[in-house]
Amino acid sequence: MNYVRPKKNLGQHFLKDLGIAQQIVEGLKAETYQQVIEIGPGMGVLTDILLQRNDIELFAAEVDGESVEYLKVRHPEFAKEHLLFGDFLKMKLDDLFPQKFGVIGNFPYNISSQIFFKVLDYKYQVDEVVCMLQKEVAERLAEPPGTKTYGILSVLLQAYYDIEYLFTVHEHVFNPPPKVKSAVIRLKRNGVASLDCDEVLFKKVVKATFNHRRKTIRNTVKQFVGKDSPEHELYNERPEQLSVEQFVALTNHVSKYMI
Repeated sequence: MNYVRPKKNLGQHFLKDLGIAQQIVEGLKAETYQQVIEIGPGMGVLTDILLQRNDIELFAAEVDGESVEYLKVRHPEFAKEHLLFGDFLKMKLDDLFPQKFGVIGNFPYNISSQIFFKVLDYKYQVDEVVCMLQKEVAERLAEPPGTKTYGILSVLLQAYYDIEYLFTVHEHVFNPPPKVKSAVIRLKRNGVASLDCDEVLFKKVVKATFNHRRKTIRNTVKQFVGKDSPEHELYNERPEQLSVEQFVALTNHVSKYMI
């Protein structure tokens, strides 16, 4: 087998530019951990370069059986113990990685948000993420408050990670070419061990307010605190205007007056 057929249902767009692949791998610093999992190696363009690094122990998660068979031929020793055949979204990562680890990959557009929610579930172990994804999504994750694209994942990820937009990738470097541009970003765990609020409630408040982003905060927190709770200084704002710190303050207010 010398070729893997890209599958539309898996969102596969195989990178074919080795220079860009090298840039992506160089974005992974691996300063505080050794183990790395690559999501969706496909035909192994990133894998080839990652396996040349002596500062990391590489694993790969691949759901496409054809890709798995291809990689077994291309990297037989690596595939024996480090190639995981299955859906990354369903894997119990704490069973695989008892210590801190990094994540890298050319993320399928159709599941990139789900991957980031999975990262958040393991935020105390996932120390760094370097990934390529749709340009609009990459920009959204890195956006500051006050912009139209700032949203749920922007807040939740920025609460725990510093996000850096590295570079833009054009359509012609993929097989098949996607209809949109891509971008590479780097997430690095920040110094926040835990938020100064109920973190489960924080997530609920962020999701609830952005699900009604055209309304002011006052209208969306009623479901938590009722109509007769004291006013808060943020009630007249809309969710895209609030920083992580302001969402923490709002969560503490909601916690105090929950019905």
